[in-house]
Amino acid sequence: MTNATEQRRVFLSKADEIEDRLIDFAVRIIGLANALPKDPAGKHIAGQILRSGTSPAPNYAEARGAESQADFIHKLKIASKELNETCVWLRMIERSELFPTKRLENVIDENQQLCRILNASIRTTREGSTKPNNK
Repeated sequence: MTNATEQRRVFLSKADEIEDRLIDFAVRIIGLANALPKDPAGKHIAGQILRSGTSPAPNYAEARGAESQADFIHKLKIASKELNETCVWLRMIERSELFPTKRLENVIDENQQLCRILNASIRTTREGSTKPNNK
């Protein structure tokens, strides 16, 4: 991560920071997909991981503009599911040795952190909706 990115994050809200991390993750996935072999397996996995790995950021943005708490949770769950799918593709890339394992470690770690963040947001929102003062 560059110093400019780090400095920008200091001024962001928590939601902005999460969205920014999801965008950075998508950019890393794009680079990874472009670096995969151009054989049939590489092309197939590149297309799949591009789809699943770039969709959480716009889905999270949609969640931020949700029309209700239920809509917010639903959209976060979609983003979370896409991250889970991306994790499986990353593991396939790792096991099939299509990309150096050492270079995958940070992407896999960020994927797991983002999954935990979104799942915690879903839990927190659900718990908030079950409190007696919430309608």
